[in-house]
Amino acid sequence: MNSLRILGLLLDYPDDLLWESQSELLEIISEAAELSPEQQAALAAYIRRFCQQDLLDAQSSYTGLFDRGRATSLLLFEHVHGESRDRGQAMVDLLAQYHAAGLDIDSRELPDYLPLYLEYLSTLTADEARSGLNDIAPILALLGARLQERNSAYSQLFDLLLALSGSAMASEDVRPSLQQEARDDTPAALDAVWEEEQIKFLGEQSCASGEEAAHQKRFAGAVQPQYLDLDSANAGEARP
Repeated sequence: MNSLRILGLLLDYPDDLLWESQSELLEIISEAAELSPEQQAALAAYIRRFCQQDLLDAQSSYTGLFDRGRATSLLLFEHVHGESRDRGQAMVDLLAQYHAAGLDIDSRELPDYLPLYLEYLSTLTADEARSGLNDIAPILALLGARLQERNSAYSQLFDLLLALSGSAMASEDVRPSLQQEARDDTPAALDAVWEEEQIKFLGEQSCASGEEAAHQKRFAGAVQPQYLDLDSANAGEARP
């Protein structure tokens, strides 16, 4: 599924590559058999709108949305294991899957970073990729719902991922459960809790600055998120 590689790029920290590759990405989308004509048109329109932004504005918006609190974190296991020991083992297991698939990662990101996971899925067969998306469908629905609550266009990408997964879950179904959820990215919330850098798992680059540095140094002072029980979330769900 080449569309997963593109969706991963769109969900990654914005850089010049996206703007420079816009025509190539639009061509790949037009040939992506896993996307319906309507999905192709919607994703192409999303890319055109996104690339109308100034790069620095896009980077600032991204950092504020995905790196300021844990509720919208793109680190998948953050929503399941938090900082428990189970998360470390889960990342080791995921890293082994990457290596088994021939994906050698040389990245400052953790293995459970969603864009990296989507790149991995894009190397698998269509059925395997759909199964991999279905495995994280509860997280995708939760993130999509939270992004909808924040009026973020990024929510469209999560809706598309859910559609590609074949899951019966939808972001709209999750939104009612968020009505009483406190925002974790407000100044008051960030100032009220611990100050600690994210786990050092694969190391960091030492020369980053500005918004990129803020992206690398995430969740300092962020509140603990509400963790998902994937077994409960998937209970009773029928795959098509």
